[in-house]
Amino acid sequence: MENRFSEPPAGEAGRSYLNLNEAIAHRGTREATEVLAGESNETIAVVLQEQNPSSADAILWSLDSPRRSLVLGAAPAEYREQWLRNHAYPEDSIGRLMDPPLALIRPEQTVKETVEALRPIVQRALVTYCWVVDEQGVLVGVLVFRDLLFATPEQRVSELMVRSPFSLRPELTITEAMREALARHFPVYPVCDPAGKLVGLVRGQTLFEHQAFELSAQAGTMVGVEREERLGTPWTRCFKFRHPWLQLNLVTAFVAAGVVGFYQDTLDRMVVLSVFLPVLAGQSGNTGCQALAVALRGITLGELQPGRAGAVVGKEALLGTINGLLVGLTAGLGMWLLARSQGNPAAPQLGLVVMLAMAASCAVSGMAGAVVPLALRKMGADPATASSIFLTTATDVVSMGTFLGLATWLAV
Repeated sequence: MENRFSEPPAGEAGRSYLNLNEAIAHRGTREATEVLAGESNETIAVVLQEQNPSSADAILWSLDSPRRSLVLGAAPAEYREQWLRNHAYPEDSIGRLMDPPLALIRPEQTVKETVEALRPIVQRALVTYCWVVDEQGVLVGVLVFRDLLFATPEQRVSELMVRSPFSLRPELTITEAMREALARHFPVYPVCDPAGKLVGLVRGQTLFEHQAFELSAQAGTMVGVEREERLGTPWTRCFKFRHPWLQLNLVTAFVAAGVVGFYQDTLDRMVVLSVFLPVLAGQSGNTGCQALAVALRGITLGELQPGRAGAVVGKEALLGTINGLLVGLTAGLGMWLLARSQGNPAAPQLGLVVMLAMAASCAVSGMAGAVVPLALRKMGADPATASSIFLTTATDVVSMGTFLGLATWLAV
């Protein structure tokens, strides 16, 4: 790892830092900020150095401006400069995940000079690589500790370093950086600006932890659970996060109820139709959720190429139609048997209605499952935001409207 204390400070101070780190590790930004609010500025600065850089950034900028300035003033210069630099980059970029590069050396230094320069650094941080930069701060090489171990004291760094090392750009999204990192598996990645200047480091662990959190938060975001909510979040805040989305879900449910109400006369004359309303809603809803899951996965992993949205929607429509027809055959047979057992003369027509409605609703549900996250992303929102709520509304309206409309036309 890079740029973390190799061990906590000794005594009560060390135990205090460990307790605070543990206390905020599984809390959202607001709860973590509240935990740290009563601590000294120096303590907050030390604790933030131990956090994932994106978490440190979120906590730091959730403090009011005067307190934030005091905490920044209490932090070591390299961390203060790094935190300010990180915040200038977009939220979903590599720039927000950067640690400061501590082990900076020059190519003209000897091995002996390099070892002496590293002594005070390795006492407070675990260093994996030495970063070789020129006078302008441009990264020109990387030096591995193993090479230092076997080199002679008089050898120059320029003789031992790996030249033109791989680096990430700070404006890369997390997904783009993940694709780059998957083929390399380095413990630490240098981050350079377009001029080649070293502006920070990203640990491989930090990169994968961040992506894992994004994936785990996606399921909750789909149903209106905020990313910030954790198991330790107070119930009052959970209520504040969740309730508005439940009200929205209720409004959309009224839309589906309005469709059913529009065909109330049809239901009154043929009560058997009501038995299959939840069947259609359930099947089409599940079809839509399958398409939604695949679309979100593709967006999250960066698999959706520009100009491919139409093909994705078309594929899901085709899958929905085929699956709907096959499931519709089974459901239609069930309707025919039920209606026939009740002596309904329109049993064949009702079976046909169920099959056609199932095929149509599953086709539309598959399309909606792909369109909803794509539309949300197009509008600049998180593709997962309440996507399940919007999808459920679309599938319920289409499945019930199609079913009852066809029944009114063909069977009643």
